[in-house]
Amino acid sequence: MLDRAMIIFSEMRHQGVKSDVVTYSTVMAAHCMMAKMDDAMEIFNEMIDQRVAPSIATYRCLIQVFFTHGGLLKAKELVFEMMSKGMRPDIVFFSCKEGRVLDAQDIFDLIVSIGLHPNIFVYSLLMDGYCLVGKMEKALRVFDAMVSAGIETNIVVYGTLVNGYCKLGRIDDGLSVFREMVDKGIKPSTIIYNIILDGLFQAGRTVSPKERFHEMIENGISVGTDTYNIVLTGLYKNNCPDEAIALFKKLQATNLKIGIITVNIMISIMFKTRRIEGAKELFASIPASGLVPSVETCDLMMTNLIKQGLPEEADDIFSSMENAGFDPNSRLLNHVVRALLMKHEIVRAGTYLSKIDERNFSLDDSTTMLLVDLFTSSGTCQQQIRYLPEKYHFLAGAGPS
Repeated sequence: MLDRAMIIFSEMRHQGVKSDVVTYSTVMAAHCMMAKMDDAMEIFNEMIDQRVAPSIATYRCLIQVFFTHGGLLKAKELVFEMMSKGMRPDIVFFSCKEGRVLDAQDIFDLIVSIGLHPNIFVYSLLMDGYCLVGKMEKALRVFDAMVSAGIETNIVVYGTLVNGYCKLGRIDDGLSVFREMVDKGIKPSTIIYNIILDGLFQAGRTVSPKERFHEMIENGISVGTDTYNIVLTGLYKNNCPDEAIALFKKLQATNLKIGIITVNIMISIMFKTRRIEGAKELFASIPASGLVPSVETCDLMMTNLIKQGLPEEADDIFSSMENAGFDPNSRLLNHVVRALLMKHEIVRAGTYLSKIDERNFSLDDSTTMLLVDLFTSSGTCQQQIRYLPEKYHFLAGAGPS
């Protein structure tokens, strides 16, 4: 965008065409998008020199980029310059979420200093900024200031606080905010329930999230596949795979459209509980469900089949991917190579290393380290290095002397 804008701008100059506020603002916006503040200011100053009056949109573009990239003093200078010309910014003018939390606080302070009254959006923006960097006490102070200003809280504000606490692992504080919200008569949304469920599972709890899940259903809160995915994953990671499988069967009996992410979760659970045939049947049923396996699906199947001593079946899946024009990514190929090396399937590992090279992918650090460990140790692997692509033969001498 910047190159094109500059070409047009230069051509207009060359042809003697006088630029207007729209032209100058467009070129400035292109510089601002690239965070080239000095270049943007150069265009702005030329605009002033040419007696082209900047619009409020022109100022907004410049001010926001300076706020976003730490130019607080310049941003304030431009705000007061704009106001001196009779252009008064409103709350929407400052609605810039790309900045850091410090910028959000600076914007908030500036809004107050010029006599504007922050609305719930501005308060929420500042709270969200503090929550993102884990400064919950400051987020709470903003919340209290908002309440003191007579602004009515809403579900978005409470959701911001609940999410902030859960991200820090402070699930009990998150539940306290959740209860306060309910006590104020605000009905929890699916999103807030999902945050709570995920936070509880992350904290290693299983009884409470199951109660919350049933509470959602009883209270008529919409329960979609996102919620099911959180519960299935939480049960799986907290060593309750049988409950996850039972819940999945109930899900299959509903009218909800099951997505590939849910299938991937269940494939992982099936392999973890050594239900190998169940995993293979679920994978085979994907097309009949109107779904398409993702790269992650194939990754899960291939690596787990290799771990179970079924590398031929993993090869079959890879061949099916290639025949369908479905190209693997670097992550999948690195996972497969590592799984094969760990099973001492050196010849097959060499085949997949060649596929990595053909696609100009890089080896992950963990793949490289595994190769070095295997081929610098004594044993059968040392003798099998000749089965790898020639570029990897140097690994035989890469270990400690």
